[in-house]
Amino acid sequence: MIKFIKVEDLLPIRNEVLREGRLKLDECRFPTDTIEGAFHLGYYKNDELACVASFHPQSYGEFTGTGYQLRGMATTEKYRGQGLGNQLVNFALTYLRGQKANYVWCNARKKAIPFYFNTGFEVVSPEFEVPGIGPHHVMYVKLS
Repeated sequence: MIKFIKVEDLLPIRNEVLREGRLKLDECRFPTDTIEGAFHLGYYKNDELACVASFHPQSYGEFTGTGYQLRGMATTEKYRGQGLGNQLVNFALTYLRGQKANYVWCNARKKAIPFYFNTGFEVVSPEFEVPGIGPHHVMYVKLS
């Protein structure tokens, strides 16, 4: 079941999956987590939070219209490969179409590019390095 959740609910998964458990929970907050229009989604499997993602209004480059950035996409090890992330992203894209957003973009880890391709995103940047995290590409999906 996919639900809108509070940022506090997703911090343990952000830390575990995206930061390999190296940070304190408060260090896993993004400055954009609480801006106007931001929202967070969680996929619950057997009453356990299994997958999370955050979205906030943010334009990218030359793209026009209302853009949203997807950040902090993470699925716990136990639930990877079951399609939960795909369902969560598709839920968000449908929701954002209803909110009249024009596109969604993200800084995708190189190893996550196939996942984003499968949800309709395309690569729109050369590879770049995020210090301490690794190689990324900007990916984008048009909504309207």
